[in-house]
Amino acid sequence: MVSPSLALEAACWFCIGAVAFAYLGYPVVIFLLSRLFGRSPLPPAVARQELPAVSLLIAAFNEEIDIEARIVNALELEYPEGKLEIAIASDGSTDGTNAIVRRYSSRGVKLFDYEQNAGKTSVLNRSVPQLRGEVVVLSDANTHMAADAILRLAAWFQSADIGVVCGRLVLTDPRTGQNVDSLYWKYETFLKKCESRLGALLGSNGAIYAIRKQLFPVVRPGTLIDDFVIPLEARRSSGCRIVYDTRAVACEETPATIRDEFRRRVRIGAGGFQSIGMLSGLLLPTHGWVALSFFCHKILRWACPFFLLAALAANLLLLDQPLYRWLLVLQAAFYLLAIVGSRIPARPRFLRYLRLPTMFASMNAALFFGFFRWLLKPQTGTWVRTQRIAGGNESSEVETVGSAK
Repeated sequence: MVSPSLALEAACWFCIGAVAFAYLGYPVVIFLLSRLFGRSPLPPAVARQELPAVSLLIAAFNEEIDIEARIVNALELEYPEGKLEIAIASDGSTDGTNAIVRRYSSRGVKLFDYEQNAGKTSVLNRSVPQLRGEVVVLSDANTHMAADAILRLAAWFQSADIGVVCGRLVLTDPRTGQNVDSLYWKYETFLKKCESRLGALLGSNGAIYAIRKQLFPVVRPGTLIDDFVIPLEARRSSGCRIVYDTRAVACEETPATIRDEFRRRVRIGAGGFQSIGMLSGLLLPTHGWVALSFFCHKILRWACPFFLLAALAANLLLLDQPLYRWLLVLQAAFYLLAIVGSRIPARPRFLRYLRLPTMFASMNAALFFGFFRWLLKPQTGTWVRTQRIAGGNESSEVETVGSAK
């Protein structure tokens, strides 16, 4: 019979090992697998006249600060004349959003004006069938796309097996406009590249991705992370490929405050737990590399807050042994560094390495609260607009870690 002490030791090291694998081991494994069994996907060569008709759909709620700049950016995109449709879906906006959009109707910008704020997924479900494009590009009101972004996304659809194409999102400072991609965001981009090589890419950046209209699923109302669920539902139903094109670029400002960023991460965390039930079929071995990446990159990552708490609890029960007293000191030191790191300024940039424990702890705290938000609070999917800085007149001190997805 296994002694209680031995069981606690095993539980402690298992939990520590699970966290280490989720953040450090999996990147090594997916990199090696991508080099051994993957290939760099390349878009087919396509003449401009053969590009598909595209509809750019931007869902918006009370976006009067950003919507005009977003429309101007959309009108400046390079695409064959007559093949790009621009549509703004206003989900019960009560500010000047609709009036601003209507000013551009003479330039072909469509407005879907929904009176009631029903949530983004409801807006997408109602709007996509009304679009005329063979390919739908989904984006946000505060996103600015590179001029050739849609050209690059659309070229992929000459291959019949491509169903979804994800572009690259660059995070910028709202005051300076400079790239402020964090270490974690770069880390996540690395994983996307590896998974794309294996044909195991999970989800998209909501700011810039394209999907064949015929593959767009009916999204369950209240879905919180639609940009994760929609591509994977399309893959599950059709077997299509999802690819990542780093050359199709969009920029988006970081949230204005740390509180806004943390709230966003909690919401994404709740959406992650919500999506497990929706997409559990992808864990079947028949889905190959997708099953591996979904379990290791997502589900195991989302479970890390509970592994961390379990490791700490087991450690506390083993303090009669010297090894575990030292292990507790190491854990306490790490969390103390996380607290200190939250007080370290974001500039100069070399100081960001000292903020890694803060980023790690903050993300796992958001996942922890996100779990209970999902468990205890009905998910309506209605909009909670992230506060942004009008005109970029203030400096953002947010160290963005990317989504908790």
